Amino acid sequence: MNTLLIYPEYPDTFWSFKHALKFISKRAPNPPLGLVTIAPMLPEEWSKKLIDLNVDSLKSVDIQWADWVFVSAMNVQAQSAHAIIKQCKAFGKTIVAGGPLFTEEPDAFPEVDHLVMNEAEITLPRFLEDFKNGRPHPVYQTEEFANIRKSPLPDYSLIHAKKYNTLDLQYSRGCPYDCEFCDITALFGRKVRTKTTDQIIRELEGMYEMGWRGNVFFVDDNFIGNKKLLKKELLPAIIDWSKSHNYPFSFTTEASINLSDDEELLELMIQAGFGNVFIGIETPEAESLAECGKTQNTQRDLLKSVYNIQNKGMEVTGGFIVGFDNDTPSVFQKQVDFIRQSGIVTAMVGLLNAPRKTRLYERLKKEGRIINDTSGNNTDYSMNFVPRMDMGKLMEGYNNLIKQLYDGRDYYNRVFDFIKRFNPKNSGVVHFSFRQLIAFVRATFRLGIADPYRRHYWHLVLWTLFNRPKMFSYAITYAVYGYHFRRVFNIRN
Repeated sequence: MNTLLIYPEYPDTFWSFKHALKFISKRAPNPPLGLVTIAPMLPEEWSKKLIDLNVDSLKSVDIQWADWVFVSAMNVQAQSAHAIIKQCKAFGKTIVAGGPLFTEEPDAFPEVDHLVMNEAEITLPRFLEDFKNGRPHPVYQTEEFANIRKSPLPDYSLIHAKKYNTLDLQYSRGCPYDCEFCDITALFGRKVRTKTTDQIIRELEGMYEMGWRGNVFFVDDNFIGNKKLLKKELLPAIIDWSKSHNYPFSFTTEASINLSDDEELLELMIQAGFGNVFIGIETPEAESLAECGKTQNTQRDLLKSVYNIQNKGMEVTGGFIVGFDNDTPSVFQKQVDFIRQSGIVTAMVGLLNAPRKTRLYERLKKEGRIINDTSGNNTDYSMNFVPRMDMGKLMEGYNNLIKQLYDGRDYYNRVFDFIKRFNPKNSGVVHFSFRQLIAFVRATFRLGIADPYRRHYWHLVLWTLFNRPKMFSYAITYAVYGYHFRRVFNIRN
């Protein structure tokens, strides 16, 4: 069987970094970890070809080559997924689809021949067995959760790694918390399941052997879901491995705010090479946090928690939300003030939406407030339900909030404050790359000459170069990020 694995295109979003990646000649932030993970689960004798539409184009000759097509997607990729299915169906191809998009919205894709939903470690072998016996079913789903200690090593030979900014791996699935707006617990459960330390080391070794050097993203929705295993097994092993390999990788991940409470865990993560963590802060409004069940963020000083992580030498990227039922018109300025005071440069502030499998969706559906399905892009000025706040006031407040955060002058001031305060802890060797030099040259021409905020760019660059040279790469990186954010939000001088 000639098997074509296709990953749909992401729209131009906050997280696409499409405009920023051009500065370093990269096509996409991350490769499709789901597809490179399921590929080794397919029969070894099958020919496999992976096309990621974020870095390559889908040609007719590729579709003609295939006996069938496998598609995996996130919700935000829905439009591209529909186009792919239509294009492949025009050639009469059988479509097999899975991943979060198809698991949450299976009825939206009647053209798909076989829906292999939920976790592929369970449902894909069942489909393959039925296919082998000549009786595959249209739908495969399960309420079980997979033992990911049996997950195969991702097959990165299927991708062109140099086209990506970061490679991915996954240590755990599931989250001990149950926030009302989040679908993670519905998809992966509240019991945190982990791979073995040996699995992770083998995945790192595989990346190293293929020549990868640079950032590696642990895609876990809450990396610290099992702190005991992290501190006792995984992090000490990564520290030893990184040291023996001359520190080839830097790591980023996602975690809950209570990371701030565990000094030992923070220290081990920094020693292992974790330099950045995404944290869902959501809102400084206590009533809204209680409303959505974000218990880990309540009864604490959120600013102090962020400071503690930053002061240890780990950068914080933050997620924020407006549109909760308990939000008042004052929330917009409170969000701006919190982000400015916290020193969080990459602050993704989105409008609340309700994915299908969330408790929020069920509550709003009972209240008759659901309008449609979420786009999956929480910065596209859309909501899929009727908010309590007047929609006009909500959109006006959100738009003003975004302008305050990402207008060039205000954004550069926030970066400047971060550069002055932050002190990264490099656990090993700092690798200078030719790519960074190219990025600086391109930034100088694009942001230092042609950009309306060029005066702020030069102030940042020159001050950093002479006063905090250790932070120079951060200054250039965030200047480029700001350009991307202004393009995404269509902010003009």
